[in-house]
Amino acid sequence: MLGDSGFGPPRRRRGSGNVLTHIIMAVLGAALAAGLLLSFYNQGAGSLPGGGAVPAPASPASPLSGGQQAIAAKVQPGLVIIDTTLQYQSEVAAGTGMVINADGLVLTNNHVIDGSTRISATVVSTGKTYPATVVGYDQTGDVALIQLQDASGLTTVPIGNSSAVKVGNAVVALGNAEGQDSITATAGQVTALDQTITASEEGGSTASETLYGMIQINADVVPGDSGGPLASSAGVIGMDTAGNDASSQQAAAGFAIPVNTALSVARQIAGGHASSVIAIGYPPFMGIFTGSGSSSNPQAQAQQEEQNGGLGSSQACYASNADVTVPSAIAPVSSGTLILGTICGSPAASAGMTGGAVITAVNGQAVGSPDDLSGILARFHPGDTISVAWVSPSGQRTTSSLHLAAGPPR
Repeated sequence: MLGDSGFGPPRRRRGSGNVLTHIIMAVLGAALAAGLLLSFYNQGAGSLPGGGAVPAPASPASPLSGGQQAIAAKVQPGLVIIDTTLQYQSEVAAGTGMVINADGLVLTNNHVIDGSTRISATVVSTGKTYPATVVGYDQTGDVALIQLQDASGLTTVPIGNSSAVKVGNAVVALGNAEGQDSITATAGQVTALDQTITASEEGGSTASETLYGMIQINADVVPGDSGGPLASSAGVIGMDTAGNDASSQQAAAGFAIPVNTALSVARQIAGGHASSVIAIGYPPFMGIFTGSGSSSNPQAQAQQEEQNGGLGSSQACYASNADVTVPSAIAPVSSGTLILGTICGSPAASAGMTGGAVITAVNGQAVGSPDDLSGILARFHPGDTISVAWVSPSGQRTTSSLHLAAGPPR
């Protein structure tokens, strides 16, 4: 366990731009104006690449030749630099990805593309930039698969086999360090295997995740490296995911998801095999900003958010979360999910919902906390039509028919 190793808490290494003004973006809140992502949402079952598009781990008996510098040189042409816009979180971010299929299938971390409203990827070997769409992702395992649009003939990374990794193996971690739009290689050694870590996002977010089976190395993994390869003489053996904040009191430590694990998840995604943890394509969204947590009392939800952002004047709708504050007027109901604000042009805004309204039911099923609403909506898909019962700040009860759009990956 990480807590026994003497290192500080790891940070997930997506390079960030502007820090979130308010931490109020629950999974329902990272929403898009209606139609923005719908134009990209074409990941139906027929358009998925299929599990056969994802390579299998290599034989442990087929190492790359040369030392660490030669290993980096052979891996680097198969990398992409990923840039994302998180318009409704008032952020931009950067990361790294690995080309695993010549037609532009790219493996990266889920937190690299989480919340993104636009994704572009620049192929290191050619310098060409492609728009990218999300094939699918695994939140709990922090693995995502994206597709570069109209790409072909790309160089792929040499795949190794993480089952053969041993403590002491020499490795090279590569990535878009600090989001500088160039690949940096850092040499080190494997210091531990099968590690469990709890990593939080760089840049001020309180979101965290627990990851299992990680490869630990004595080289720092910095913001922007996420999604990049951890390579040895056997090829890519892992995907850079987190690193501790090194200081004079503690040594650098990086953590990578074993490549066998990442490829297994990628194969399920490419094959369209959704599960309780694997999402295919883009998620549905209503276009609302909410709080988070398990309280079903709207007043309690408001009090929790006041600690983050405070009270302010409510607008009819918002372009991002930068100006969202807790509405001063809240619907007079004792149970439901409080809407802090709606995205302009979204399904919720088009239905007349505003900050201070409270959602009480979806398709006749009672809604309590924000977590409750999140779980209910997760059962639907973009394009579905749902019936939403809600109460306005003045107490007016309305039932609206909402056509769910496609939202950012989460």
